[in-house]
Order: sequence, then structure tokens, then C-alpha cells
Amino acid sequence: MSVGKRIYLKRNMPDPKLIEEFKKIPASNTADVMGRSCAMNPRIHLVSSPKAQMMCGPAYTVKCRAGDNLALHAALNFCQEGDVLVVSNEEDNTRALMGEVMMAYLYLQKKIAGIILDGPIRDIDEIGKWDFPVYATGTTPGGPYKEGPGEINVPISCGGISVNPGDIILADPDGIICIPRNDAADVLPKAQAFMEADGGKLEKTKAGTINRDWVNKTLADKEFEIIDGVYEN
Repeated sequence: MSVGKRIYLKRNMPDPKLIEEFKKIPASNTADVMGRSCAMNPRIHLVSSPKAQMMCGPAYTVKCRAGDNLALHAALNFCQEGDVLVVSNEEDNTRALMGEVMMAYLYLQKKIAGIILDGPIRDIDEIGKWDFPVYATGTTPGGPYKEGPGEINVPISCGGISVNPGDIILADPDGIICIPRNDAADVLPKAQAFMEADGGKLEKTKAGTINRDWVNKTLADKEFEIIDGVYEN
């Protein structure tokens, strides 16, 4: 087995019912019940115009060498409908990993749920209009090499977050989180309860009945000092 040039065709997959339920929950609500440590760096952001607010699906991981998309081309051959391609790129920002031709193949032929690239794309004038979730760090006309190495369906780091093949990726206009496959069934009911409570807080805020006594209590517990005066320098 050639480490660095491996393509795994199989993944441990999450329950499809979990994916459908997570689609109903904002990424922020789910992140808040996961210790707030599951969100990818905001350098990776939505660059297209999907009509649906939520993108959710099983991670199909691609490990690219910086500025090289050979492994990503291989992923286009093997990924399946509903997958979310999650692509590491050694945080390189000098070369676009994909453009309109590759993206159209994923969108129109493979019908994946979306793609997340820890790197730039090009042809944003077209891709930016598409009803297809594309998350990237930005754009550049500079193109990639096709030399490798690279791997498919191995653990990767994308946006500073560990992603394993088959983890659940949840994204909306706020950004992207990764829900580990083995934790998803435990996280879901907590995220659902948090979303319901959050909605209640919003209604109370709009009505002017929200109780913010917890702020003063927390400040006191943390030993903040509130001074009725002006800072002198």
C-alpha cells in the first residue's frame, strides 16, 4: 500500500435519517451543543447562490497536495450523489483547485450535495450564480498542477477541523461544521432542543420580555468590577 497515494472506495456511512434531521437545524445551534469547537475557519465561505439554506451530507474526504488537484479529479470519478466533497489543500491560496468545468460535472452529473475546499476556485462569474453549495477561500485565475500525491477517504484537516470519511457535514450561510459520525445520534436531540429554546429567546427579545439577569450574575461570578466613574489616564 502506497501511503500518500491511496484511494479508498468505501466509507463507514451515517444514518440517512440523521442527515435529513440535521438539515432542519441551523449550523450555529448544532455547534453550540458541541462545545463550540466544530466550526471550520471562516476563511472558507459560501461563494455560490444555493436556494436552500442548508447543506448536509456525508463527508467524502480528499487530501490534495498544495495547489495540485489530481486527487480531486480522481474524486470526481468515484463520489456519489448526496456526498459532500471536503478537500484539504495544505491551506494553499495561490492556485485554484477547480473551475467551471469540474464544478459543472459535480453539480449536473454527479449531483453531490456540495463541496468545501480549503483553497480557491476560479470562474466565479458563473459558479457564483449557481444553485449549488460551493464553499471556498476565495478566487484566483491561477490554475493547479496535476501531479499528486493525494488521497481519498482518509482523515483530513479542513479549515482547522478534523474530518473523517462519513462524518456529517452541515453548512449554511454562516459557515460549516463537522459532526463526527459516531456522535451524531447523541448530538441531534440536543441540537433540536437548543433550536427550540433559541427560537423562544428570540420571540421574548422581540416582545421586550427577555430576562438578562444572568449577565450581572455571571459578571459577579467572574469577579468583574463595575465602576461608576471615568477612566483617568
